[in-house]
Amino acid sequence: MANTLEIKEQFKEDFKRRIVERYGRPLEQAHITEKYMTLGEMVRDYASINWSDSKNAVAESKSKQMYYFSMEFLMGRLLTNNLMNLGVYDVVKEGLAELGIDLNELEDLESDAGLGNGGLGRLAACFLDSLSSLNLPGNGNCIRYEYGLFKQKIVNNEQVEVPDQWLSLGNVWEVRKPKHAVDVKFGGHVDMWMGEDGKAVVNHYPSLVVRAVPYDVPIVGYDTKVTNTLRLWSAEVADDACDAASLNEYVNEVREICRNVYPDDSTEHGKKLRLKQEYFFVAAGLNNIIKTHMETYGTLSNFAEKNAIQLNDTHPVLCIPELMRILLDEYKMEWDEAWNITKKTMAYTNHTVLSEALEKWPIQYVQELLPRVYMIIEEIDRRFKYALSHEFGRTDLINECAILKDGQVHMANLAIVGSHSVNGVAALHTEILKNDVLKNFYEIYPSKFNNKTNGITHRRWLLYSNPQLTKLLEKTIDSDFKKHPEKLENLMKYVDNEDLQKEFMEVKMERKKILAKYIKDTLNIDIDVNSIFDVQAKRLHAYKRQLLNIMNIMHLYFKMKEDPSYRIYPRTFIFAAKAAPSYTFAKEVIKLIHCVADKVNNDSDVSPFMKVVFIPNYGVSIAEILMNAADVSEQISTAGKEASGTGNMKFMMNGAITLGTMDGANVEIVERVGMENAEIFGLRADDVALIHRENSYDVWKKYHQNPEIKRVVNSLIDNTFSSDPKDFKLIYNELMFKNDEYLLLADFEAYVHAQNRVEERYKDRKGWARMCLVNIAQSGYFSSDRTIEEYAKEIWNIESVKM
Repeated sequence: MANTLEIKEQFKEDFKRRIVERYGRPLEQAHITEKYMTLGEMVRDYASINWSDSKNAVAESKSKQMYYFSMEFLMGRLLTNNLMNLGVYDVVKEGLAELGIDLNELEDLESDAGLGNGGLGRLAACFLDSLSSLNLPGNGNCIRYEYGLFKQKIVNNEQVEVPDQWLSLGNVWEVRKPKHAVDVKFGGHVDMWMGEDGKAVVNHYPSLVVRAVPYDVPIVGYDTKVTNTLRLWSAEVADDACDAASLNEYVNEVREICRNVYPDDSTEHGKKLRLKQEYFFVAAGLNNIIKTHMETYGTLSNFAEKNAIQLNDTHPVLCIPELMRILLDEYKMEWDEAWNITKKTMAYTNHTVLSEALEKWPIQYVQELLPRVYMIIEEIDRRFKYALSHEFGRTDLINECAILKDGQVHMANLAIVGSHSVNGVAALHTEILKNDVLKNFYEIYPSKFNNKTNGITHRRWLLYSNPQLTKLLEKTIDSDFKKHPEKLENLMKYVDNEDLQKEFMEVKMERKKILAKYIKDTLNIDIDVNSIFDVQAKRLHAYKRQLLNIMNIMHLYFKMKEDPSYRIYPRTFIFAAKAAPSYTFAKEVIKLIHCVADKVNNDSDVSPFMKVVFIPNYGVSIAEILMNAADVSEQISTAGKEASGTGNMKFMMNGAITLGTMDGANVEIVERVGMENAEIFGLRADDVALIHRENSYDVWKKYHQNPEIKRVVNSLIDNTFSSDPKDFKLIYNELMFKNDEYLLLADFEAYVHAQNRVEERYKDRKGWARMCLVNIAQSGYFSSDRTIEEYAKEIWNIESVKM
C-alpha cells in the first residue's frame, strides 16, 4: 500500500514539474489541453523503457519478426488503454483527482487516430494489441495520414463530410525518427544493361523522389513488458526536387500522398494518388526492414527465416514486386533465389468476396508511376503463365488467373502467386474463396489456402469499455479471463443462476443509461432506457443491408398507424454508419433513415413505442459506448457477402443477441452459442449462390405477392417520407430495376418474423438474460489472442519474446 502511495505522490510531483517545464506556468494556470499533452507524454515515457527493452530483447535473441502491412490501423484512443495496460490507471486517476483534475475530461480530449475507415483498420489495431499482450514480436506499417477519412455531420438529413483534423493537437504517442527516413522513387524511366559479371544492371531515373519519414507509436501489451511498434510513414520533401516544374508544385505533390485516407478514386488523379500511397508505404517499410536485417545478419539469404510480412488485403500487395526489386537490383540476386525468399516471406489475407473490392490497377498507371516495379510484375506474370502450362498442365486457367489481363494489373492474383499463405477471415468466407471466388487458384495451390477467423481484443471491448460487466464477471468467475479470454467459458456454469441474471440486466441498464445520456447530450433526443436497444453499427454498404432494417421500421410505422390496437414492445432502433463520399446510394440510405426518423419520432401515436436514432461520425470511441448498451446486434448482410465482421463479436462479448443471417462469422457465433441463443433468418449462402447462378429471382413477383412489401417500396416514391419527388428514387430504382441485387425483398418477410420473435423473447426477462450470458461465455473464442496465436504458429512461425 505504501508503495502505491509513494508512486502516486511521485506521479503528482512529476506532473506538476512537467507542466512548468513544458509550458512555463504552474499547474493552476495550465489549460486543459496542456494537462492532457503532459499526461500523454508522461505515459509514453513510462512505456518507453519497456519499448527500448523489447527492441533490445528481439535484437539480442535474433527472434523472427512479423510486420503487418495495412493501409488502416484504427487504434482508437490510447490514453486509457495505455494506462490500464501499464497497470497504473487507478494510481494516475487518484493522483490527478487530488490535483483537482478529472481524468475522464482529459480522456475526452484525445481524438481517435484518423488512420482508416472501418473493420479492416480496427482488426489491424486489435491484432497489434494481441501481439504485444502475447509477447510476440510483431509491428505495424501504415501511412501517417494528415486527415482521417472525414468527420460526418448531418445537415438537412444528409451526410456532409468535414475534414477530420485528428492531428490538430499533435499526436502525443508518436516519436519522429528522421534517421530511419527512406527515399521513395516514382515515375521517370529505367535503363538496363548487362554488367561485366553477366548480371543485369538497372538504373531508375525517377521524375519524383519523396522522403518517407517514420513516426513510431509504442504498442503497449497488457500486463507484460513487451512493447511493439506501429510505424507510420509521412511524406516529406526530399533533398532533390527532381523534375517538378516548381517548388510549390513539388511540395503539394509530396504532401497530398499522406493527406487523406482513401482519396476519391472517381478521377484519374485520385486513382493514381491511391497507387502512389500504396507504393509509398510499402517501399519505405520494406527498405527499412531490409536495412535492419542487414545490420543484424549481414546477409539476406536468411531473410525469410527471420522476417514474416502479412499483407492485410490487396492494398500492400506491391510488397511482392518491391521486395523482388530490392533483391534483384540492389543485392544482385538471381531471380529464383529472390523469388523463393519473397514467397516464403509474404502471406496474404483476403477480406472480401466482392469482385469490385479486389483491386485492379490500369497497366498504364503502374508503368507510368512504377516503371521498374511494373517490369518485375510482367516477369512474374510471364513465369506464372509458363508454370501453369508446363508444371500444372492447366493452360485452361492461363487467362482466368493471369496477373496482367484486360489492360489491368490484378492485385489479388499477384498476392496469391507471390505468397506462401492465403487466408480467409471466417470459415464460411474461406470456403467461398476456395469453392467460388478463388476456385481456380485453389485448384493450383490448395496447400496455400487456410482460414483464420477474425477476433477482437477483449481488453478494449470488454475490460476497458465495459468496467461494470468486467466487475460482475470477476465476481462470478474470478479474473483469469483478463489474461486468458477462453476462460470466459467458465461462465456457462452460472447462466441459470437467477441472481446473476438479475445482476447482468442491472449492468446492461447502467450501460443503456450511459448511451441514452450521450444521445441526449449530442442529439437532444430522449430515448426510453426500458425499450429494446436494437443497434446496427457498421460502414454503410448495400450488401450490409441497412436498407432492410429501415424498411422494417417503415413497415412497423404503417402497421401502427393503420391499426390503433397494434403496438410493439418499445424499441429504439439505433444506426451508426459512414457512407463513402462518392457512394451516392449509401448516402441516400442515410437520408432515408433520417427522414423516417423525423416521421416516427414526431408522431405521438408511434413515438412512445418506437424511436429511430442515427448517431453521426461513428468511430472507435462511439463504438465503445454503443456496443455494450445494445440488446440486439443487427448482422443482416446478404448471406455469402460479408467476409467475417467483427462488430458481431463485440456485441456478443457485451451480451447482445445476434439478429442475423448465416453470413461471415455469424455462422461460427451460432455454432458456439446454439441456434436457441441467437435469432437467425433468411436465405443461406448456398441459396443466394443458386439464385444468382440460375437467375431465378424476380423482384416484381415478390413485390406483387406481398402487399406489405408493396406498401413499403411504394412509400419510397410517394412523398410519405419526403416532399421532394427526387428523394429515394435512386433506392427505388436499385431495388426494382436492378432486380434487388442484395435480395432485401427476398428476405423481408423472414426478417419481419425474426424481429417479432426477438420481441417475444425479450419479454421473458430471465430467458433473455440467460441468452446474453451464454453469448458472453462463448465469446472468448473470438478474442484476437486466439486469432493471433493461430497466425503465429501456422503462418508466421514466430515465438514469444523473453524479457
